Amino acid sequence: MNTAMGGDRVRQARPVRLGPRAIAALVLISAIGVAAFGWPLLAGPGVGPAHAQDAPWLFAALLPLLIGVVVAMIADSGLDAKAVAMLGVLAAVGAALRPLGAGTAGLEPMFFLMVLSGRVLGPGFGFVLGSVTMFASALLTGGVGPWMPFQMLSMGWFSMGAGLLPGADRLRGRAESLLLAGYGFVASFAYGTVMNLFGWVTVPPAGSGVSFVAGDPLAENLVRFLAYCLATSLGWDLGRAVLTAVLTLAVGPALLKALRRATRRANFEAQVTFDAPGA
Repeated sequence: MNTAMGGDRVRQARPVRLGPRAIAALVLISAIGVAAFGWPLLAGPGVGPAHAQDAPWLFAALLPLLIGVVVAMIADSGLDAKAVAMLGVLAAVGAALRPLGAGTAGLEPMFFLMVLSGRVLGPGFGFVLGSVTMFASALLTGGVGPWMPFQMLSMGWFSMGAGLLPGADRLRGRAESLLLAGYGFVASFAYGTVMNLFGWVTVPPAGSGVSFVAGDPLAENLVRFLAYCLATSLGWDLGRAVLTAVLTLAVGPALLKALRRATRRANFEAQVTFDAPGA
């Protein structure tokens, strides 16, 4: 018995391939996430506190959907126990990194690891990794609350975006590091903005001119939301973005090589064949 990509042939580390079932699962879970974040903007004036009741239901739907993404990737690309083990190791490392900077001007070192992992292992693997890492870190830090499923979705999208960047098979060296650092910088602001949307519609109106007002026209609420982001979280998001970019440039090249070496040795998509007797 041997593997089709084994032997002395050189294997190239490639992102985990997404098949049609995995793509369908990711589209479904992303659509549910967008609806969960955005429905308060379209609600009428009589709606109660946003996300007061839907967070537990979103979490209950998110876990089986994440399992569905993993099962779909196994069915589409033949992932095995080695891939699940790598998912667990990276999620544990990411969860351990988060408390190192939690509560300090947005300095969260786990973000750069999600960028690099999503880049090497692909968007589907990255989405699951980001969500599982955020879940594990919430358990580790006691950060379990109605915000947790929304953080899981946001981190999943953050990691998935790194896997969707171009040039995964050919871009290497300084150019790749700059690409990933730039993505980490911009996507860190995007993550903060998406999570601001959760907090903004949850806090009762304070009459400050930047509060969410249920039932108001969408354009007016979006203007208030932009002002809310600039007034409350710009400095926090900037700290996260700068740290992510700096760590990606400083540690990224070595960690990318290590992740790609581990991916080559694991050879997730190797096809098992059987030699004829006496061959």
